[in-house]
Amino acid sequence: MSETRTADPIGVIGLGSMGGGIALSLLRAGHKVYGCDLNPENLKNFTDAGGVDAPSPAALATECDLIFVVVVNAAQTEAVLFGENGAVEAMRSDSVIVSCATTSAEFAQSLETRLAEHQILMLDAPISGGKAKAHSGDLTVMSSGAARAYDKADAALEAVAETVYRLGDAAGKGSAMKTVNQLLAGVHIAAAAEAMSLGIKSGLEPDAIYDVITNSAGCSWMFENRVPRILSGDYTPTSMVKIFTKDLGIVLDVGKNLPLGLPLSAAAHQMFISAEGMGLGEDDDSAVIKAYQATGGFDLPEKKG
Repeated sequence: MSETRTADPIGVIGLGSMGGGIALSLLRAGHKVYGCDLNPENLKNFTDAGGVDAPSPAALATECDLIFVVVVNAAQTEAVLFGENGAVEAMRSDSVIVSCATTSAEFAQSLETRLAEHQILMLDAPISGGKAKAHSGDLTVMSSGAARAYDKADAALEAVAETVYRLGDAAGKGSAMKTVNQLLAGVHIAAAAEAMSLGIKSGLEPDAIYDVITNSAGCSWMFENRVPRILSGDYTPTSMVKIFTKDLGIVLDVGKNLPLGLPLSAAAHQMFISAEGMGLGEDDDSAVIKAYQATGGFDLPEKKG
């Protein structure tokens, strides 16, 4: 039986599109949730839904023995845990960190070791599913960690995820699996953009390309999910270009360290770098098609309304 009861407070550090959704899912499940974020709008959305604002990770940690860290990368994970007013300084023995950022497996393993020095447990638990599934409590969690950490986190994970994969009894396997996922996600988004570019440049109607491909063998989940954003001309971010500049960079670093050549990842990475260099880093990742447009000289659908 899980040691996390409905009444036990849970902390969420990082209340953006993913962390905010996790926090809302935990609130719906009946937990008291403390949240911490630098963005006032994120905090307001959270407190309006019934969450409790914590002024710092350390303040949050005084209230919670289970904390989800839902930040962007390893550097931010380091800062909120070990930086000024970081959570670790205030955490009690046998507390649990659920680390959700996309990082290298090497970083996750190091983090688990460092937390253990403070008698803190860790789940290496990167997430997938996007903003919609985060808000509906239907995420996929690729996780690894000690059985005791799962015992304490199981009820909370059930509230935020449709599927929790348990890939090993120590940190590293979860992040390794997320690296594989991000390789595919980044390559598939770039491939979808390239395919649309080829079709548009060839004189095909963009809507017809989408209709035919989504009913043909060449379709991918990313094509079906991202191309409607291109068709609408609306690049309001749900996942930003710069996220894949970062994540495919991690993929390539892992490949270099193994060593293993990853030429498709490298090509996709260059397209996201190009899009970010055009000033599109905070646009939706489907805006990578504009890097193809810049050299291909074709028109994209304009935003409607």
